[in-house]
Amino acid sequence: MNEPVHDVAHLDLQRYLGLWFEVGRLPLRFEDEAATNITAEYALDDDGTVRVDNRCRDAEGNPTQAVGQAVPDPEHPGRLRVTFLPVGLRWIPGTRADYWVLKVDDGYEHALVGTPNRKHLWLLCRRPAIAADVEASFLAEAQRQGYALDEWIRPAQSGERVQA
Repeated sequence: MNEPVHDVAHLDLQRYLGLWFEVGRLPLRFEDEAATNITAEYALDDDGTVRVDNRCRDAEGNPTQAVGQAVPDPEHPGRLRVTFLPVGLRWIPGTRADYWVLKVDDGYEHALVGTPNRKHLWLLCRRPAIAADVEASFLAEAQRQGYALDEWIRPAQSGERVQA
């Protein structure tokens, strides 16, 4: 597909902050395909960056946590630049990944997030389960934007908030 990926024109960061359950994703080399109870929690830091706290249980059932930092793009509200490098290495140029909000519903209950190269995609929900029709609507948007969903993963979610 030659058309570029489009992020949302407006994102209310305050409403986007908080806890999200990952209800679907494309495979990632740094995330266990058998991981369960995956969550992402976003909190605004005093310096205007966003603390990203990702947690899950790995294939063996062990709790894991990755804490990163996202920097909002002031010219494109739906775009964040994210790093999970240790704090002392975050200054290195080229170490942040694009994290674009592609679709969010009016109530900020569901969000579709992807990378502009179409390699990574997440479907997030404020609850551990998503209605089939809502999922279909969000995945249709992903396909419309050129994401291939043949390797789509739906991780098991019990609603547990993993303690790391």
